[in-house]
Amino acid sequence: MDAAEFRRRGKEMVDYVADYLENVEQRPVYPDVEPGYLRSLIPTEAPLEPDNYDDIIKDVERVIMPGVTHWHSPYFYAYFPSASSYPAMLADMLCGAIGSIGFTWAASPACTELETVMLDWLGKMLKLPEHFIAGTQGLGGGVIQGTASEATLMSLLAARCKALKRIQAANPDMSESELRSKLVAYTSEQAHSSVERASLIGEVTMRKVPTDSTYAVRGSMLKKMLEEDKAAGLVPFYFCATLGTTPSCAFDHITELGPICNEANIWMHIDAAYAGSAFICPEFRPLLNGVEFADSFNFNPHKWLLVNFDCSAMWVKKREDIIGAFKVDPLYLKHENQESGLITDYRHWQIPLGRRFRSLKMWFVFRLYGLQGLQAYIRKHVALAKEFESFVRADKRFEICAEVVMGLVCFRLKGSNELNQLLLKRITDSREIHLVPCQLSGLFVLRFAVCSRRTDSKHIQHAWRHITQLSCELLQEDH
Repeated sequence: MDAAEFRRRGKEMVDYVADYLENVEQRPVYPDVEPGYLRSLIPTEAPLEPDNYDDIIKDVERVIMPGVTHWHSPYFYAYFPSASSYPAMLADMLCGAIGSIGFTWAASPACTELETVMLDWLGKMLKLPEHFIAGTQGLGGGVIQGTASEATLMSLLAARCKALKRIQAANPDMSESELRSKLVAYTSEQAHSSVERASLIGEVTMRKVPTDSTYAVRGSMLKKMLEEDKAAGLVPFYFCATLGTTPSCAFDHITELGPICNEANIWMHIDAAYAGSAFICPEFRPLLNGVEFADSFNFNPHKWLLVNFDCSAMWVKKREDIIGAFKVDPLYLKHENQESGLITDYRHWQIPLGRRFRSLKMWFVFRLYGLQGLQAYIRKHVALAKEFESFVRADKRFEICAEVVMGLVCFRLKGSNELNQLLLKRITDSREIHLVPCQLSGLFVLRFAVCSRRTDSKHIQHAWRHITQLSCELLQEDH
């Protein structure tokens, strides 16, 4: 493919993508395929001679689209949103064209510097404390990680390194393995599974803190566990708070938890993967109060801020804590500006060495939407969730299972778990809308998350009609 054909095919692909997204609601939101469907549709080996481009595009519809779950359909209400916007897609094209691997400032200065500035822009949108902003006298700063899972793992490993150095200085005769065996991390029983996974990778014990009736962790709950573990000779070193839990979008009380962590010399990391985007709205910003106590904070613009995957924003209070934990400096990666203090090499902030020019997506989206446009997008989703909540509350056969704060509604048919499992199966099998469940207080609950940029009131109304129709059929059979 030469430049002339690339121009032609590129325009065709833009048309294909625009047509796909404009008409995605006409496709079944959930695929009707069995595991292994794809293997029989394509050859068992790569072609020896070049294929024809037109044939490849035909195979996108024949092979790929039948197995796609359409995350950007207005009838997709599962998990949490996966952000998508035309400015971000265009920026991703440019990122692919530049093709820099920005592991150091010298490897591509713009890649490093734009990322630093974009994390400052976003931090200011969120009204983060000054110590998280790189372009001030603060000692912290921001970085783009691939996912919130990576951000949690990086924070836990940095906290572990810091704790081990501190304990070893006070106990020079103890071996590192003995010291590690005493370390204890904590998180909510409602926290995402990636937090527990981080503890497995980091080889530290993690205890789950019980939650209150709103599925949030209170200070008293954590304090009690810390006292018990300290009395047993253990060393608490890390707590991961969640703002916007995956099951129900609950918010841990970080204004209570933060001072406890600070006093006990415990690293507090805040995982706000989904809900963090909403903190750009003044009405939701109070939910972030207490972030000043945190050592690190993370959320995913690739969930709800119109920046395509992958783009997970992470800030640290003291960048030396994270750089010092992972710094390996071979000669071939050194450059004359690395100790200037004006720039950072992001290879020290992450697990991989290589990194894409992901900040271009943020730059395009922030400039083409503006803060007000992003706020309007968040508010629209919240309003649609509230509309769905009103439908549920008006039907006495159903119940709301958790407070609706943002774009997630947790609901169920009044009755047994088996009844709700059957309802969800019928919803999934219909392939008209797509939901996933969670468990709250032992109950099987349906999660309805407003996800697509294209979702409007008419789609919410259609989804509710579909759910009630299937529920009627189910209840009639049950009787």
